[in-house]
Amino acid sequence: MPRAQRIGTTEAPVTKILIGLNVLVYLITVVQGNGIDAPGGRLFYKFILFGPYVANGDWWRLITSAFLHASIIHIGFNMLALWWFGRPVEEYLGSGRFLGLYLVSGLAGAAGALVVTPLSPTVGASGAIFGVLGAMMILEWQLTGRLAGNAMALIVINLAISFTFAGISIGGHIGGLIGGILCMLAFTSTGRGRAAYGRLGAIGVVGLVLVAAVSVAIAYWKVHGLA
Repeated sequence: MPRAQRIGTTEAPVTKILIGLNVLVYLITVVQGNGIDAPGGRLFYKFILFGPYVANGDWWRLITSAFLHASIIHIGFNMLALWWFGRPVEEYLGSGRFLGLYLVSGLAGAAGALVVTPLSPTVGASGAIFGVLGAMMILEWQLTGRLAGNAMALIVINLAISFTFAGISIGGHIGGLIGGILCMLAFTSTGRGRAAYGRLGAIGVVGLVLVAAVSVAIAYWKVHGLA
């Protein structure tokens, strides 16, 4: 089959699984907490991102916080964005590389959130979703030669919203965006100069590991001494 015909033929299983996991975790925190707009309880407490908790050794919070949401509107908007943007990016990259991109972008988003607001509890998948948007921007640039395209417009609009409204993790959004861009550049095939349709080769694996390691290192640097 010609590669041009592959777009839109996959079912984006990872995107669907990620949405399902986010919804499942949200429902658990709703039951354990105080209702649909006041999630909480044991799981929420164990997963939330908070600098002193991370400094105390709870490093899993760098990724588990990306599966928590603070309200029905919060998870609704994030899952809608993941559905809209995740499917086409997964179709271009394949499920394996998309999963790596999403998780590492989530780590980068957590690091960014800790850099800007280490003493503010942070939850949400938006850091990882901004990573997907960053990947979409690089894909669009590689496929069309235009960097200032639709993906860039979406990024600018969403960053403007981040700076406009209170209670939004600006550091998490910017960190996730940078992480997604770096991961996508690591996926770029040396011979073809494009990330689409390629396999997760050695350079891609090394790129993911490096971005993840730098994200954890930045988080450690920021929270060290907060415990």
